[in-house]
Amino acid sequence: MDHEYDLVVRGGLLAGPMEVFEAEIGVKDGVIAAIGRGLRRGREEVDAKGLIVMPGGIDPHCHIEELAQDGSVHEESFASGTAAALAGGTTSIICFLPQWKGHSIAASAPGYEARASAALADYSFHQIITDPTPTVLREEIPALVARGIRSLKVFLTYDPLKLTDGEFLDVLTAARRNGALVTVHCENYDAIGWRMRALLAAGLTDPLQHAWARPPVVEREATHRAIALAELVDQPLQIFHVSCEEAAAEIARARARGVKVWGETCPQYLTLSTEDLSRPGFEGAKFVCSPALRAKDENERVWRQIQAGTLDIVSSDHCGYSYASAKRAPGGGYGQGEASQRPDGTPAFNAIPNGVPGIETRMAVLFSEGVSKGRIDLPTFVRLSSFNAAQLFGLGGRKGTLSPGADADLVLWNPDAEGVIANDALHHAIDYTPWEGLPVKGSPVVTIRRGEIAVREGEVLARPGSGRFLARGPYALAMPRGLPPDGFDAAAYA
Repeated sequence: MDHEYDLVVRGGLLAGPMEVFEAEIGVKDGVIAAIGRGLRRGREEVDAKGLIVMPGGIDPHCHIEELAQDGSVHEESFASGTAAALAGGTTSIICFLPQWKGHSIAASAPGYEARASAALADYSFHQIITDPTPTVLREEIPALVARGIRSLKVFLTYDPLKLTDGEFLDVLTAARRNGALVTVHCENYDAIGWRMRALLAAGLTDPLQHAWARPPVVEREATHRAIALAELVDQPLQIFHVSCEEAAAEIARARARGVKVWGETCPQYLTLSTEDLSRPGFEGAKFVCSPALRAKDENERVWRQIQAGTLDIVSSDHCGYSYASAKRAPGGGYGQGEASQRPDGTPAFNAIPNGVPGIETRMAVLFSEGVSKGRIDLPTFVRLSSFNAAQLFGLGGRKGTLSPGADADLVLWNPDAEGVIANDALHHAIDYTPWEGLPVKGSPVVTIRRGEIAVREGEVLARPGSGRFLARGPYALAMPRGLPPDGFDAAAYA
């Protein structure tokens, strides 16, 4: 018997970025071929009765198997990290190609893209720029863009990564010249160093002091400065991992002026707080990330920035360091200043590796705390978890949408399933989750990647190496407004 479709999903409630409706989805050759009712049978049928059918999640900010200049490698591999992503309902990720200071892009992290070929989910890259030499700016960035790597990441803090304002302007200019988006980690390096030295001199070394060293004002100032410099160049910009209302307000003010700037936040800034950094013993180290966690009442303020549309993407910023090894090892990961130890041999706050795991729990935490608790509706969830990232990073029409011609990336979601997050049930390589014991309502049942069932009831069926690289072409959101200050386009002469 001939089948018109390879796969048909029936009986579900479809949730898109703007609407919710009942329909069936027919899949052919890995793409959505039809949406309607009464579709002919498929070679494979999936019963979605009682479930929500949404676009597969897109996590546009995660650190996977990164290579460091000292030869170390992040313990989260592409195989384990993308298995975790699929199990959590995420079908596409964007992670980071490193550049080491003193090295060209080509000479940094050799073999990293080959490692990525083990991925189970589809993937793309942001290129980190730490050393914007003339060769990098004029030769290597254009070559990257030609290969479909169309976003650059810069840091305004961290010793091995930070750029000066002048270097940042050079990267913004190169991005504009090549039609690439710039993403930025906004914190004031010198202000953090000044606070950090004072805290260490006072003998204040606990994980909680990580937050004291980088209060909201250092994020707000750097956010304002990054936007101002991007506005000077007339270059679109995304602010990564916004942790507080103060920084979000800078984005809102700029957007009101018409500046092309977007804001992202993460589940940790919606649910966790300095109370977690203050847990007994050294447990607070599990929650050290940057920007730092804020006081508990800041969570609801960040939710309000989502509701206002200022923060329109929720990523995981998955950056896993196991507690039993890396989090307790002085000097691991990216810190600032000379690594310090506490009397018991554990690292002082400035030497604890920054980052928390969250690639598998991102969508469940966002759905439970957002949709299930009435803070956001289903279309908003879709926009935050997939659609907006697809639009912003040049995957619009292909990913993050339920429409004919798009890749058949789907997650079938049970909105009524209740459970508790437990690390033992997760697929990542890290030995803890910061959401251990958190009750959640709503979870993925089936994840479909390009028309193939990749996960069913928590069992990962996709094979390592079945993910595909997502090359990204030119797109409108990455283009300048054409409104340089005073009408003088300095970037054209740089």
